[in-house]
Amino acid sequence: MTNVVVIGSQWGDEGKGKIVDWLSERADIVVRFQGGHNAGHTLVIDGVSYKLSLLPSGVVRPGKKAVIGNGVVVDPHALIAEIGRLKDQGVDVTPDNLRIAENATLILSLHRELDGMREDAASNSGTKIGTTRRGIGPAYEDKVGRRAIRVMDLADLDALDGKVERILTHHNALRRGFGVAEVEHKTIMDELTSVADRVLPFMDSVWSLLDKERRKGSRILFEGAQGSLLDIDHGTYPFVTSSNTVAGQAAAGSGMGPGSLGYILGITKAYTTRVGEGPFPTELHDEVGQFLGERGHEFGTVTGRKRRCGWFDATLVRQSVATNGITGIALTKLDVLDGLDELKICVGYKLDGQEIDYLPAAQAAQARVEPIYITLEGWKESTVGARKWADLPAQAIKYVRQVEELIGAPVALLSTSPERDDTILVTDPFED
Repeated sequence: MTNVVVIGSQWGDEGKGKIVDWLSERADIVVRFQGGHNAGHTLVIDGVSYKLSLLPSGVVRPGKKAVIGNGVVVDPHALIAEIGRLKDQGVDVTPDNLRIAENATLILSLHRELDGMREDAASNSGTKIGTTRRGIGPAYEDKVGRRAIRVMDLADLDALDGKVERILTHHNALRRGFGVAEVEHKTIMDELTSVADRVLPFMDSVWSLLDKERRKGSRILFEGAQGSLLDIDHGTYPFVTSSNTVAGQAAAGSGMGPGSLGYILGITKAYTTRVGEGPFPTELHDEVGQFLGERGHEFGTVTGRKRRCGWFDATLVRQSVATNGITGIALTKLDVLDGLDELKICVGYKLDGQEIDYLPAAQAAQARVEPIYITLEGWKESTVGARKWADLPAQAIKYVRQVEELIGAPVALLSTSPERDDTILVTDPFED
């Protein structure tokens, strides 16, 4: 028995929600360790869809404990709203099944406003990043700048007063630069005191809680958000998120030592998608790209933005296998490829006339790379709902085996529809 870390191996939207839900039935605890409510997970359980942004996916399953780690930035208003939406769907989220790290950073209204002002300014200059405008980046900046307001600060209003003054000194200087009104001290104090009583019951020393559970032998599932190619260090910078999304962050963002992480499962879509700006070597602007988008319902869970679609990029996923230490992958949305006459897989790039087997880190070089493809025969039969290898067409199996060989990691699970039970299990990560 081992713990499991689930991360996205591409630019996010790989189908982590379904896989995490599928695994959560085997887990005792599900932990979010980075990101904020810019993440989007859609779970389909018995025909009912649950859309989660901040809460760990395990929260919808009775008897499971959900944990928000210190690596997450928490918008308290978004948290309360999401808990309310789940309650309307019959899911009760209480301090018995949700715990939040006392040292997690809070997202404030001034973070959201700054995010929007920067993105508007960048749009005018043609340097837009494509953020969700939810204040994630500015909150992480304040965390690193050692002026953040954290969950535990809600319990000490006397000390909070001075901390608000400190954060406003920084933000009001920025707002003056943008030519907008400064934020009053009372506005932020009122904002925080209005949510304190609803957030504090969930507060806990998460590192200690997880250490005790580990010693008891509990199965812990670490749930990542976004994807490895959006990692602040290892992604397509600057078109990335504001946190580390690779598997190593599961340790830092939860307070558990890296020796406790166990199996690293990389969720990998059978083709490639991306939301927002940034390089995308295999992007398709033709009828095949449109086919993938329509068949795969490729719209962002959080933003509703249409996702860019392209062929599977084995070169990028191979990099993710290395930077995450991926043990095995969960290959999702294979069924979206049904009916295509031929399929292409990117196996490398050409950069200025030279062949390379990695995506360079430099932004200008990333924009110049040209994909090198191999072509495989497609299949006409449906793979929707397949639950064993025998249900798959021979060409679909050949495609899966080719992916395994090119990325250097085996397929542990294969998903063939949004329904959680439409999954072919090759290796149970908890039993690896």
